[in-house]
Amino acid sequence: MPRAVAINVAANTNQPGVRGPIFPDGSFEYVPIPESEPTSRDVPTYADLDLSVELPDGAAELPVHLDPEFAEYPCCERYTYGDPFGVKARPLLKLENGDFVFFYATLSTSGEPEEKWITPDWGTYIIGQFRLAREPISGAKFSEFRDEKREIFRNNAHVKREEFDAEVLLEGSEEESGLYEQAVPLSSSEAGVEANRIVTELSSDSGKGPWWRRPMKFDEDETADVVSMRRNRNFDDKI
Repeated sequence: MPRAVAINVAANTNQPGVRGPIFPDGSFEYVPIPESEPTSRDVPTYADLDLSVELPDGAAELPVHLDPEFAEYPCCERYTYGDPFGVKARPLLKLENGDFVFFYATLSTSGEPEEKWITPDWGTYIIGQFRLAREPISGAKFSEFRDEKREIFRNNAHVKREEFDAEVLLEGSEEESGLYEQAVPLSSSEAGVEANRIVTELSSDSGKGPWWRRPMKFDEDETADVVSMRRNRNFDDKI
């Protein structure tokens, strides 16, 4: 049975100053953060992504840090993710081939919600997942890869930086990886800062403090529960 780690990603009120939107039916828009480091190759800008969200003045031409990379998303090729921070890399490096990674983001509510689990104003939601196609790769191990293996990650944002800085690299399988069509709520239906029971009962996190920024671990049974809820769209006993 697979395990999982959930990782916070995507735009927020600090970078670039706006969250991605969640729409009345639970669909959403994935908005990456801006690229903060020099790159050795051209990277997409926000304008290249054809987003509907209203960006801060001047942000459209900013380069984006398009990570995680979802194959079905503009300017992406595969399912890859890299992270330079130990607090995220350490739990990810403990995963194995076939385990899951859930990617979650804070999203701003757009319009009058049709789904009762959508949080007023803003909330935290799982927006996509990887089913790992191989064991996680440490940054040190990646530096030893030959060109044919490095090719898998050639479009990853950390590989495009002038100085490669990822402490972990992940590759998702084509079959069970992807950006969701509808989000999975992690906040309660009352307030974005309030964790629901997916966080407090299924994950390793207490739901206290800024839980929406921390990695969360899920054991085998709990991972199966999250995957099942996403497939069946049944969150009633968790929100």
